[in-house]
Amino acid sequence: MLFTLLLLLQSLPLNLIIIFSVILTLVCDLKLFQLLSLRFFLVVDSAFNLIMPTLINYSGDDELYQGGSFCSSPMDLGRLYTISSNVDSYYPSTKRARVSAPFIFETLQKPGIEVLPDECLFEIFRRLPSSKERSSCACVSKKWLMLMSSICKAEIEDVEMRSSDEDEDIEGDGYLTRSLEGKKATDVRLAAIAVGTSGRGGLGKLSIRGSNSVRGVTNLGLSAVAHGCPSLKSLSLWNVSSIGDEGLSQIAKGCHMLEKLDLCLSSTISNKGLIAIAEGCPNMTTLNIESCSKIGNEGLQAVARFCPKLQSISIKDCPLVGDHGVSSLLSSASELSRVKLQSLNITDFSLAVIGHYGKALTHLVLSGLQNVTERGFWVMGVAQGLQKLVSFTVTSCRGVTDASIEAMGKGCTNLKQMSLRKCCFVSDSGLVAFAKAAGTLESLQLEECNRVTQSGIIGAISNIKSKFKSLTIVKCMGVKEIDADVSMLSPCETLRSLVIQNCPGFGSSSLAMIGKLCPQLQHVDLTGLYGITDAGLLPLLENCEAGLVKVNLTGCWNLTDNVVSTLARLHGGTLELLNLDGCWRITDASLVAIADNCLLLNDLDVSKCAITDAGLAVLSGAGQLSLQVLSLSGCCDLSNKSVAFLTKLGQTLLGLNLQHCSSIGSSTIELLVENLWRCDILA
Repeated sequence: MLFTLLLLLQSLPLNLIIIFSVILTLVCDLKLFQLLSLRFFLVVDSAFNLIMPTLINYSGDDELYQGGSFCSSPMDLGRLYTISSNVDSYYPSTKRARVSAPFIFETLQKPGIEVLPDECLFEIFRRLPSSKERSSCACVSKKWLMLMSSICKAEIEDVEMRSSDEDEDIEGDGYLTRSLEGKKATDVRLAAIAVGTSGRGGLGKLSIRGSNSVRGVTNLGLSAVAHGCPSLKSLSLWNVSSIGDEGLSQIAKGCHMLEKLDLCLSSTISNKGLIAIAEGCPNMTTLNIESCSKIGNEGLQAVARFCPKLQSISIKDCPLVGDHGVSSLLSSASELSRVKLQSLNITDFSLAVIGHYGKALTHLVLSGLQNVTERGFWVMGVAQGLQKLVSFTVTSCRGVTDASIEAMGKGCTNLKQMSLRKCCFVSDSGLVAFAKAAGTLESLQLEECNRVTQSGIIGAISNIKSKFKSLTIVKCMGVKEIDADVSMLSPCETLRSLVIQNCPGFGSSSLAMIGKLCPQLQHVDLTGLYGITDAGLLPLLENCEAGLVKVNLTGCWNLTDNVVSTLARLHGGTLELLNLDGCWRITDASLVAIADNCLLLNDLDVSKCAITDAGLAVLSGAGQLSLQVLSLSGCCDLSNKSVAFLTKLGQTLLGLNLQHCSSIGSSTIELLVENLWRCDILA
């Protein structure tokens, strides 16, 4: 460490050398003096004349040494001065000073460097000419690091303005990102980040998730960031219970450029900390608060009052947040475009305010609002204030009914994406009425809406006259097989994506009807529809005029090679992704059809299918194929003989899944790993 300090001293200006010389004289082993140059001894002499009286007469809580002052009498200082002068005059500058060590030890004591008062170190550190020197000093000890992190940027700049080297340290715009998780989240690491990033572009984004159980992050660590990182624009605190209002207050004082604040599971942060952020960070644009039990209306009202640039707000599971806080935000933040409210104790009043003042809203998410009734959603729709709303998601809200959803369809005139999840009071009539009213709708998602049946889905598809592109139906248990005449219904020529997942009542006849109504499909996902057969899927395949690009048939175990052969023959020129995971009736015949017809296929999943080595041999021999991802998980009929075919396929593969292929030995896997070094292999 002494040699490191010596190198550091040689690069410093004369006035700083004087100060450090005194420190080295006080705290270092005297053998160091034998390594110093003649010029340095002269500097030490000058330093004693200028500074030592102050240090000797220092009084306070922190004494220089235990047991008394540095010298027993003023004569000792004179004696040391004489010794140093004689050494300088007797020996040339090119030779090492030969001072008897016992003689010196009789004159000086050997205290540690940690006994120096923080005030002295503080004055030295703040006068260092650049961030490089400050970072070097911070590496000496934990004490120096923490002391360095307590120096505000403004205090350093005050000195640098008078320094000739002020151009060497240029603060950046804050483009660096740092993330601490779990055991790595400590105050020491935060202090190191604060000191180390100042000269490398500045810290712009900091994320802390969890904390070290022994030496966790506290307000002290966050204060270090506040002092050394004025360029901070994004701060995320997740499950850090040891940080409270004091830490946020320090951020508010030192990081006025803060634009995004994310607080999750912060039980010790209250309205006081949020108010400080609102007052000190007027450029705030994004605020996310989740599971913060002490943050309520008062904090949100301060944000509404002091943060006029707020654009995005997300509040989840905060029991103290009510109508007053939400209404203040919506009525004051004129630029607010994204709102997400989950599991809050708000009522119809808040939704009425959203519908009236949300003129800039483009994305709205409402989830778990148990105190909001049908009237709240109905008023929000008829208020005609959500003219710019593009995306609307509602989850687990009892107030969503047939009447309210129709009102929202009429009031949101530019709505393109609508998602209804766990809305148990929406039925076929409401869905059809919404489809007729929403003239600009492009995407509709229904999940666990169990009152919706096949009639409602077909009615919605045939009544949407806009550029309807995507329909997603997930876990809707009300969908049952019925016989219906679709010849009188209008086809939906714009629908490109159809996703029907885990609806056990959705069978072959329903699929055939949708196939006739949607001739321009390109993406079909039928995951978990174990009831469909070849008879239901073949009409859909034959009716698709545009050419299928992505087909996912995971879990459709009743399908056979006939479907895959038809799919390859009709859509082989456009098909890029095919997932047959769990279709255990699919055999090598399907691979033969794929090899002969599919020109663009790059992602193939035949996991748990009846595939053998012969099928892989045919697939590897297809010259036009250029597979990038191939999944063979659970194909127990594959053996070690497939290594040659997989090696040939591996010329283009980037991912290969061989998990649970029990007949392929570990040595074969190792050989593949060695040969296919460009490919990620799961085994």
